[in-house]
Amino acid sequence: QVFPSQDPLDRADFNAVEYINTLFPTEQSLANIDEVVNKIRLKIRRLDDNIRTVVRGQTNVGQDGRQALEEAQKAIQQLFGKIKDIKDKAEKSEQMVKEITRDIKQLDHAKRHLTTSITTLNHLHMLAGGVDSLEAMTRRRQYGEVANLLQGVVNVLEHFNKYMGIPQIRQLSERVKAAQNELGQQILADFEEAFPSQGTKRPGGPSNVLRDACLVANVLDPRIKQEIIKKFIKQHLSEYLVLFQENQDVAWLDKIDRRYAWIKRQLVDYEEKYGRMFPQEWCMTERIAVEFCHVTRAELAKIMRTRAKEIEVKLLLFAIQRTTNFEGLLAKRFSGCTLADGTVKKPEVPPPSTNPFLEDETGTETDEIVIEKSDTDKPKKPKVPDNPFHGIVSKCFEPHLYVYIESQDKNLSELIDRFVADFKAQGPPKPNVDEGGAVLPSCADLFVYYKKCMVQCSQLSTGEPMIALTTIFQKYLREYAWKILSGNLPKTTSSSSGLTITSLLKEKEGSEVAKFTLEELCLICSILSTAEYCLATTQQLEEKLKEKVDASLMERINLTGETDTFSIVISNSIQLLVQDLDAACDPALTAMSKMQWQNVEHVGDQSPYVTSVILHIKQNVPIIRDNLASTRKYFTQFCIKFANSFIPKFINHLFKCKPISMVGAEQLLLDTHSLKMVLLDLPSIGSQVVRKAPASYTRIVVKGMTRAEMILKVVMAPHEPPVVFVDNYIKLLADCSTDTFQKILDMKGLKRSEQSSMLDLFRQRLPAPPSGVENTGSLSLSTPTPEQESSRIRKLEKLIKKRL
Repeated sequence: QVFPSQDPLDRADFNAVEYINTLFPTEQSLANIDEVVNKIRLKIRRLDDNIRTVVRGQTNVGQDGRQALEEAQKAIQQLFGKIKDIKDKAEKSEQMVKEITRDIKQLDHAKRHLTTSITTLNHLHMLAGGVDSLEAMTRRRQYGEVANLLQGVVNVLEHFNKYMGIPQIRQLSERVKAAQNELGQQILADFEEAFPSQGTKRPGGPSNVLRDACLVANVLDPRIKQEIIKKFIKQHLSEYLVLFQENQDVAWLDKIDRRYAWIKRQLVDYEEKYGRMFPQEWCMTERIAVEFCHVTRAELAKIMRTRAKEIEVKLLLFAIQRTTNFEGLLAKRFSGCTLADGTVKKPEVPPPSTNPFLEDETGTETDEIVIEKSDTDKPKKPKVPDNPFHGIVSKCFEPHLYVYIESQDKNLSELIDRFVADFKAQGPPKPNVDEGGAVLPSCADLFVYYKKCMVQCSQLSTGEPMIALTTIFQKYLREYAWKILSGNLPKTTSSSSGLTITSLLKEKEGSEVAKFTLEELCLICSILSTAEYCLATTQQLEEKLKEKVDASLMERINLTGETDTFSIVISNSIQLLVQDLDAACDPALTAMSKMQWQNVEHVGDQSPYVTSVILHIKQNVPIIRDNLASTRKYFTQFCIKFANSFIPKFINHLFKCKPISMVGAEQLLLDTHSLKMVLLDLPSIGSQVVRKAPASYTRIVVKGMTRAEMILKVVMAPHEPPVVFVDNYIKLLADCSTDTFQKILDMKGLKRSEQSSMLDLFRQRLPAPPSGVENTGSLSLSTPTPEQESSRIRKLEKLIKKRL
């Protein structure tokens, strides 16, 4: 590793035999043996010389090392001596410096103490002179000079806090406090004289003395300032309490505008007369407005409690609207900085909304709730800043909002009744394929009204009234679903209410069942589209209500029951469409089961019953697809439900085709394949735009129709030898039911004796069921099949016909 070498002699695994073989691979190469030996000997001599040189060179190393170590020790001793000398000199220098600076430190301390003494004496002189001047100016009411002087005296007095133990300093401090108290009482007396609290007239007015007094009050105890503000505002609003007493006509809600007009005039009058008297940071204009709001809220609450029976909805909404407009005006005029002194706090900022359609709330009273998928991609608008004055007056109306809620309950009840009457008067919507299953207009009207009520109520209150309004919304959403949507769904004639005389008197079984007309199909699709619109809009309404209500009440808003109701309407509509198309195909399937399949001699084109089924599908499905163009997912559900209903029914009718000849089975297999192709093409049948069917639907059709084809292939297979036939059945159908196997034997037309032996063999060849699982064959035999039930009904009908 230290001296890398490619020489094979230096390898750790050196093998002499291999090395010699490499030098002399053949006998002819031995002729050069002398030359090789000479080279090796030469190499050995060189190595010996190198070793000898190295050994000789190491003889004097020990002696040289000892000599170098001795020299290093001597050098270290010399260095230690020099360091010690430097340390001694440094200590001497430090001592010398201390001696030099000792006198300088004393002088420095003396200077600092002298400066502090001079400063303190200067402050004391200023304090003593300031106190004398302050007392003299106070007596002469020179408030302008007092404002500046008092602030300076207070600042100087702070420097003597640690000297209060000295009697003279304590005496000066007491004189300053006495002067402050005297100034406070004197200023209050001056304001009382200028603005007497008794009476509505104001003999005094603004003056420079009072303006300077306000500046002094800023320096005095904050209670003096608060007392001045309180007395001035009380005197300023004394006229308001007299004019709008409870027994006055102008005090009622219908003249609430006069209250707000009065305060507007008073604020303008204040700005003109007293705007310069009070300091700007006192925000006196805002304080007057805020106190007016507190007084108005208390007065309105008292008069509404007394005359609660006289409150009507229009009057209440008028008063609330005027009040909220006034609160909005205050928000534009003032910042709300004085509200911390009052009882109304700035409303908390609600959590960010997740609603996909945010809009400006100031202009949404007449806007419609628009349901657009693209709305979720639009950027959300920034929310309007909260009004700090919101509710400062209008909060008094909240206990009486039950009048508004009851009115909305009545209005919505009348609206639903009008929707019902309009539907009866106008009848079902006329079929118009181009419109694609339009939503009923009443649905949009209902949600527009909901939106208006929600916005209006949120402006009145975001507390319990919003919960009460939500309960009203839930009530009429359910009524709309049952009265307008479910109540107008066409009724099927083949209901489960029992047999009717007309059905019993039919000449033949499997006759035409009454189908829905084109108008009825369009009505069902329109109701389905309306329910889907209501479902989506109700979810958005729930989010919007949660956004409007207080955060503590958000969990009480839940419209899941109403969305489930609309889901039920959608499911019922789809089921009606499936039943109609399914019933239209019944006669064709009945005709298929009654054909003499053992007499079919040759395989031709598709049978007439297949043509009939395809005709009904081509007549109904395009209409349904076009009318459900806006709700594509529900059209897919319709296709899936129809396939799940039609395919099992088709297989059951296949079992009724017995006996079947080989040619008949081939014809049925051809018909089954034709129906399979039609069903696979069902979602886009009759459409100019060919779309690939959904994968979920295609899987259902392929699975069901493949089972039908397998049944026919088993029927076509020879039953001899029996073991091969049974194994082939189990392999193709993977059905362990003896009932199904019995039906296939009936289709083949086997005798009972042959069937008995076949069934015994079938039971023997069945794979052993897993433990804990019951025999499916016994289950299928114990439960009556739909075919058995229908045969019983047909026997009953025949019996009643004979009796009649």
